[in-house]
Amino acid sequence: MANILLIRHGETDWNKEKRLQGHLDIGLNDTGVEQAKLLGKILAAEKIDPAYSSDFSIALATANAVATHHELAVYLDKSLRERCYGEIEGMTYAEIEQNLPENHKAWHGRNADFRPQGGESLRDFYSRVVDGATRISKAHLGQTIVMVAHGGVLDCMYRAATDMTIEAPRHFDLLNTSLNRLTFDGERFHLVSWGDVSHLNNQEAMDELDGSKPSVPWSLP
Repeated sequence: MANILLIRHGETDWNKEKRLQGHLDIGLNDTGVEQAKLLGKILAAEKIDPAYSSDFSIALATANAVATHHELAVYLDKSLRERCYGEIEGMTYAEIEQNLPENHKAWHGRNADFRPQGGESLRDFYSRVVDGATRISKAHLGQTIVMVAHGGVLDCMYRAATDMTIEAPRHFDLLNTSLNRLTFDGERFHLVSWGDVSHLNNQEAMDELDGSKPSVPWSLP
């Protein structure tokens, strides 16, 4: 069994602007830096073995804020990257809806096989993420693994751990620096708890797709 601490990167200015990042590497804003520091402090006393991160700076900076307390190197893994959205990256959600309505409809309607020009389909993205997380987890059975990634990656992992289809509407939060706990039994993932942002001391954490504020974290009884 592997224990997984799955974390979304800290806040960026593009999160606040509801601007699609995809594979454009935007740094953390001041709030995001502070969120990462608070996350690192709360995890300082927790046993952590390897730390993995997407190779984008927002994820790596968040991972480093955790790993520094454990004197760990952070392994970069491209499978933990956000979905590539191609031609709509860098646009606000409103701009996408106005200028590329079919693309916007496919994105928000969770069309699994729609591929934005120059981008990835949702189905390919899901396979890339889950295959990568499986590979990492199999390499560290019996350990506690930190994985720092992006909102879309968290979405994929929640679905993999709960047998939720990739087409189903989302009903769970993807909050900046949220702590989400999963296990891997050698074959599949299982959800233990989700959406914990208690380390932020009542500060707001964003889920910019639906404007969520921190909700009560969900965990198994």
